[in-house]
Amino acid sequence: MRQAGRYMSDYRQLRKRYSLLDICRQPDLAVAVTLQPVDVIEVDAAILFSDLLIPFTPLGLDFDFIKGEGPSIDRPIRSVEDVQRLRQFEPREALGHVLETIRILRQELRDSVPLIGFGGAPFTLAAYAIEGGPSTTYIHTKRFMYSQPQAWHRLCARLADMIADYMTAQVEAGAQAIQIFDSWAGALGRTDYREFVLPHTRSIFDRLLATGVPLIHFGVGAAAILEDLVAAGGDVIGVDWRQPLDEAWARIGDRSIQGNLDPALLLGPVDRLFSSTDDLLARAGRRPGHIFNLGHGILPPTPLENVQELARYVHNKTQSSILRTQNPETAR
Repeated sequence: MRQAGRYMSDYRQLRKRYSLLDICRQPDLAVAVTLQPVDVIEVDAAILFSDLLIPFTPLGLDFDFIKGEGPSIDRPIRSVEDVQRLRQFEPREALGHVLETIRILRQELRDSVPLIGFGGAPFTLAAYAIEGGPSTTYIHTKRFMYSQPQAWHRLCARLADMIADYMTAQVEAGAQAIQIFDSWAGALGRTDYREFVLPHTRSIFDRLLATGVPLIHFGVGAAAILEDLVAAGGDVIGVDWRQPLDEAWARIGDRSIQGNLDPALLLGPVDRLFSSTDDLLARAGRRPGHIFNLGHGILPPTPLENVQELARYVHNKTQSSILRTQNPETAR
């Protein structure tokens, strides 16, 4: 998750010349940034460099990124009239630059590693659109949800249809897996998630089944609603670091699991990083279906060499475990 970014010097050099939106909207730049971690870290997949809010512009929700604050939406949604003013658009036309990035990446990668596309879940997108930017309380979002439920469901249905179309277009362009991020789902309790969110997220996954690619569903701070994330869909459930991996896996049942090392461990000493990794792998227990990953994106101050060491360590550790399992006599 979030492979490329400010922890990489090459990315920082690009950002001195281009804004985040410039990079997302210019395929040659987005391709270069996507490939940066693939070239220097032993990752097993490439993750498309883009942003969850890229579809907002063709929707009619103009926004920009404010330094030190994050995205800022010009005219936040606060009423049913605001929902009605959202525009319909064809992602293959309005977001053609993203699809072109995917097509170029497939050529550049030459199937050395698979390419993962991604998009935002309805709740997270709706919360950005209503709050007008990042939030810690989601007060405007919840007020809208509770006081204008019909407008809320209309908004989320629009967003779900748009994301399903957009993700389908990404697969058509060459994405070999899709991840749906619900970055703010942890703000909700189970009752609210089931009433206001689950049906819309499920509609995305139901439609994406026809693409035939693996589908990953990830929510931040979502331990309280983990079973509901499973019910909403996804072949793989991503989990953050707030719950031990084995406990989370027991709750999601027979799904595959992605996670869940605390990204802050990459800021500390390597011996602690490796001991925590050992604990995580022991909890996975060589059970098929575990995708080792962080419990959220790499933090900006992270030393690149720590990321490289971690990927190398996990590969060495898991490969030796596989060899011991397949041929214990030779391993001894």
